[in-house]
Amino acid sequence: MSTPKCLRVIAGNNKDSRIALASPPVTIGRADDNSIVLAPEIAASRHHAELTEDDGVWALRDLGSLNGTYVNGERIEWPRLLRPGDEIKIASEVMVFEDEADDAAPAPPLATQPQAPAARKSGASTVILDSGAASPATAQESGQDARSTTRGTATGAAAAADTAAQLRVLVPQLEAVVAEIGKAIVGQKEILHSLMLALMSRGHVLMIGLPGLAKTLMIRTLAEVLDLRFRRIQFTPDLMPTDITGTDVLEVDEASGRKNYRFIRGPVFTNILLADEINRTPPKTQAALLEAMQEAHVTAAGETYPLAPPFFVLATQNPLEQEGTYPLPEAQLDRFMFSLRVTYPSEAEEEQIAEATTSDRAVELHKRMSGAEILLLQKLVRRLPVSTHVVKYATRLARATRPADPRAPEAVRKWVHCGAGPRATQYLLLAAKAGAIMRGSLVVNCNDVRLAALPVLRHRMFTNFAADSEGIDVDDIIAKVLKEVQEPSEKDYEKSQSAQS
Repeated sequence: MSTPKCLRVIAGNNKDSRIALASPPVTIGRADDNSIVLAPEIAASRHHAELTEDDGVWALRDLGSLNGTYVNGERIEWPRLLRPGDEIKIASEVMVFEDEADDAAPAPPLATQPQAPAARKSGASTVILDSGAASPATAQESGQDARSTTRGTATGAAAAADTAAQLRVLVPQLEAVVAEIGKAIVGQKEILHSLMLALMSRGHVLMIGLPGLAKTLMIRTLAEVLDLRFRRIQFTPDLMPTDITGTDVLEVDEASGRKNYRFIRGPVFTNILLADEINRTPPKTQAALLEAMQEAHVTAAGETYPLAPPFFVLATQNPLEQEGTYPLPEAQLDRFMFSLRVTYPSEAEEEQIAEATTSDRAVELHKRMSGAEILLLQKLVRRLPVSTHVVKYATRLARATRPADPRAPEAVRKWVHCGAGPRATQYLLLAAKAGAIMRGSLVVNCNDVRLAALPVLRHRMFTNFAADSEGIDVDDIIAKVLKEVQEPSEKDYEKSQSAQS
């Protein structure tokens, strides 16, 4: 059973008083319907902030106040998990979040009647991850005692509790995002699932399919549901690199006659970039995306311009056998986390699509997640631990796609010219982590790696002439790799220990 919490007022009108936190959510503000009513003369909003509790874990969120809510001197714009000793400042009122003492004084007059339900303000951030037990320096800043700053079992347990508490809030939102997109997109559940995995992993996606399979609509709908900035570039044979990244424009000051160059930002400065029919433009223009995809910034005329996170490139591609297309360079293909093949819908789905798109019924989409929450998810994916067993298996899978590797199956040695590089191993693990989170688990297993193998590996393996002449597809080779590559056994760990000794 969790210890009851309270707020100890250390500055303001109710200094030296304690306010017991019971029956969450607890709202704070000047309006009379708040759980904690502040004095009307202070510079607080009517509904300023809200305290919530989930399985003993308390969080503070700002409710869109004008003057902001501060925790340990830092203004928060997203939910912030609280630990005993954290200092909360609202206008002139300063309170310390702590365990309720046995001799706690009764709540002063400012704690009044129960609140009316307050609207939830969505949002999340890396601040949650930067605070707390992950770093001793941060723990000291947040007012914890010296014991909580030591690294060890308690630290790991606190970090796991933080992650679990945040996932309890965010995983249902992920499911809501997929359900909301389903209002506009019929079928394609696996494609939508993969898009969410890539977004959580800070990866980019290449979608390959014939025209008319709703690739563009799917990406546009995703951006709308996530409340992110969205730009679309239609790639054509005459598109120039500066049409993507931006260009310098010469400006003349009429008063002084001075001339200077001003950088006009291109459509790459957005959150979700749709590179539509990317293989319709020559490699020189395709390569303009390389720096942005890998480094999250653009360099022009010697100046570097960062791209605001989250940054997500979704490229669509028509099959290469169509006229007027250019194959993507291998270096750019490797920058994409997933290569997804969009196939025809089933007969029932196609009937549903035909009926929906030929009527005047409008689909109303709602925002289900914010950019700040996506950034938090991306942090959680990176924080999720992975066992040595899973790391070994992911590494084996990637290495087994290389014909020269001793573990490479016969199919790879016979039909593959060049296998996947180290980036494949990284993306296999990131996708496995994101997949575990999507199913609401903090444990990553080898099956999560197997489920990610096809979209991660298919564009990183290049078949030779023998495979092309026999009609062997890369997906067939990956299936053979998954069948033949086994998970690490006890003997593998014994060999590792012997090698180390």
